[in-house]
Amino acid sequence: MLLFNGLESYGLLVLRIFLGIVFIYHAMPKLKSPGGMAKSMKWSKGTVVLLGLVEILAALALILGFYAEIGALAVAVVMLGAIYHKLFTWKIPFSGSNTTGWEFDTMLLVSAVVILLLGAGAISLDAMTGIWP
Repeated sequence: MLLFNGLESYGLLVLRIFLGIVFIYHAMPKLKSPGGMAKSMKWSKGTVVLLGLVEILAALALILGFYAEIGALAVAVVMLGAIYHKLFTWKIPFSGSNTTGWEFDTMLLVSAVVILLLGAGAISLDAMTGIWP
């Protein structure tokens, strides 16, 4: 649609910011109370803290547009792991009325793949500093 031509970088900015916000939101409980999260996820406390740190760093990379593709790759890997665990370990359906299925995780994965393939856009620290093409 011609009306929105030339606004691609704004679209990528919005996508990066909101994907980053979602990941900060989901990383905070892992860093604030890793013991509780480890118990509910049946993982070690150290693994939960590491996951929280990866999520925070990836989120900051996305929001700032600083090595955003690397942040998007990290998010994609995290989401592939989440989908795997929901499908094969926790046996969670695609969607459900009493639980969050893996449809949300799939949307986050797709968002990360879009940023990975298209880059951060012109409104990013990468573009402004010339660090990343």
